[in-house]
Amino acid sequence: MSVLTQEAGAPFGAALPASGPAADAAIVTSGLTKRFRGGQVAVHALDLVVPRGSVYGFLGPNGSGKTTTIRMLLGLISPSAGEHAMLGLPLAEALPRVGALVEGPAFYPYLSGEANLLRYDAADPTAPGGTARRRAGEALERVGLSAAAGKRYRNYSLGMRQRLAIAAALLGPRELLILDEPTNGLDPQGTREVRALVKEIAADGTTVFVSSHLLAEVEQMCTHAAIMRTGKLVAQGTIASLNGGQTVRIRIETPDVADAARVLGSLGLEDVRAGTADVTAELGAQAPERVNAALVGEGVAVRGLSVVRPSLEDVFVGLTGEGFDVDG
Repeated sequence: MSVLTQEAGAPFGAALPASGPAADAAIVTSGLTKRFRGGQVAVHALDLVVPRGSVYGFLGPNGSGKTTTIRMLLGLISPSAGEHAMLGLPLAEALPRVGALVEGPAFYPYLSGEANLLRYDAADPTAPGGTARRRAGEALERVGLSAAAGKRYRNYSLGMRQRLAIAAALLGPRELLILDEPTNGLDPQGTREVRALVKEIAADGTTVFVSSHLLAEVEQMCTHAAIMRTGKLVAQGTIASLNGGQTVRIRIETPDVADAARVLGSLGLEDVRAGTADVTAELGAQAPERVNAALVGEGVAVRGLSVVRPSLEDVFVGLTGEGFDVDG
């Protein structure tokens, strides 16, 4: 892969100072910006720190700058400003240790899965010679496609096609795997297959950077996440820390709405909201079982009780005031 020259600012793909959280980062960016001709700013002053060993979700609505960021990281386009490094190395040194799937897989439909991987490997100047067939077999086994190695690509399901693309990214030993919308367009079964595969790869010690607009999906497989909106970073951190800033609520299903609301208020719960058949409130420091006991003790018929924890979508709405289908 050729290295492009940066349009302005620091040397493109320069190694950043290894201090603080960036000292052990798989990816770190500082002020990374992409401005296209005509003045459109696709990514603005992006500061990311992706810890080694993490499954890092790069979240944002379609058009929020995710793919543009990935293309800058991989040297496919040059930044307008800022700098970045992967694995603590300049781009040219890092790329052989990085596997990537960007904007969907592209394979020959009339060739088998194995033959496609061999073609792909032959086009990689950094691939070691004489071991292609062995490495292709290992990659197919890793993604669960050994039994379909001789099957033509055009007969693969969508989930199998995505797994083959990930196999192509794993033909050599990789310390970092970058996946752009790996579950896009998949049915539930294909989505589960890719999700399980990502977790397996991470368990083997590879850092996985996953771009997605599917918040619930990222929440199930990632340890960390960053949220983008219109080219800007809104928040980043562990999934637990991102969710931790949001309010946990309790929901009571009951025909005795007025009485339930009164009891919740007497317990000191805030923001009590009464519906037609349920009551919700901020749980605060109260234990759910104590709330339930108080309701029953006051003669309130409790049909159901649930603790509603915030999702990443709740975090996004709380930070921006908008749903996740915003334009950008």
